[in-house]
Amino acid sequence: MQKISLYFENGLLLEAKSFGAEGTSVGECVFNTSLTGYQEIATDPSYAGQFVTFTMPEIGNVGCNAQDMESLSAHCKGVLVRTYQDRPSNFRCEETLAELLKKHGVLGITDVDTRYITKMLRDEGAMMMVASTEVHDGVELQKILSLTPRIEEINYIEEVSTKETYIHQEARYNISSFTYNTPNTNKKIIAFDFGIKRNILNELTHAGMEVTVVPNSMSAEDIITKIESKEYDGVFLSNGPGDPLILKEEQEKIKKLIQAKVPMFGICLGHQLLSISHGFDTYKLQFGQHGGNHPVQNQETGMVEITAQNHNYNVPDNISEVATVTHINLFDNTIEGVKYNNAPILSVQHHPEASPGPHESAYVFEQFAKML
Repeated sequence: MQKISLYFENGLLLEAKSFGAEGTSVGECVFNTSLTGYQEIATDPSYAGQFVTFTMPEIGNVGCNAQDMESLSAHCKGVLVRTYQDRPSNFRCEETLAELLKKHGVLGITDVDTRYITKMLRDEGAMMMVASTEVHDGVELQKILSLTPRIEEINYIEEVSTKETYIHQEARYNISSFTYNTPNTNKKIIAFDFGIKRNILNELTHAGMEVTVVPNSMSAEDIITKIESKEYDGVFLSNGPGDPLILKEEQEKIKKLIQAKVPMFGICLGHQLLSISHGFDTYKLQFGQHGGNHPVQNQETGMVEITAQNHNYNVPDNISEVATVTHINLFDNTIEGVKYNNAPILSVQHHPEASPGPHESAYVFEQFAKML
């Protein structure tokens, strides 16, 4: 392992060891509290532009495999781990995490105090950082960081969205046969790909919806025409990376879909864009919510669900002026889900598909199917 240097925007300079790709990358550093699922996290397009610090100290022990990819690539800028295990032991393992990261140009950083970094981010907030196997001088690293646009200034959706329309062909993973089930569908929906996860698509098809995934560039007019002609029954707005406030084109499209009374369901970024498109701007959380252990209370049933989370932005409390709040985060009382009062639209901030994480919230896919 070669030397890698880390410089944070608060002036902290650290030295660590590299196990992934070589080079220099700049991004926003966040921490994730999931105990498992490092491959799913690294290949989640929502992490584009970010470094992920794992609070789980041992990473790499089960390796990686093609079936657990959440997208076609690894999208984060890098991963920070306390101890990296390069000798994985699992019957499904096809390659090491290091091999996966190198293949997709993602930095791997180990032998660093992730507990200290996590506490720093908790207290000071998510912050920009630069990591390099090439540059080790603090002044030079600070210069690189200062000259690079911040994550909230970059539209990463252009990078992660599909370029071609396709129909998703898999349903839930079958742990008996170790294969994905074949979909059995009776409704058809269009999914806007802002950085969509594979397992979200699997859950949509499992709930009985044939999913046509379209690029973020597809026009609202085309979609409205397809809905009005009964070719499709509704629209899904996916998760994705970055600050939703800069996505002006997507906001305008969604406003047109709202005006046309198109049935819609949004997760994470899709949830945020629906709020903005209704006139209620999102705000940035101090360090975001990233992990597989966040308690969320269903306001309709009173039940508490343990959920998977991955977001830095949240919808405001006054969204209740146009929507019924359906879910609340019990860590900080932020809004986790809504149903709009005068339209067939629902959305959640957490990730009901899990992957990684618990599956207690998967029923919302069924709710969308029933709404259609």
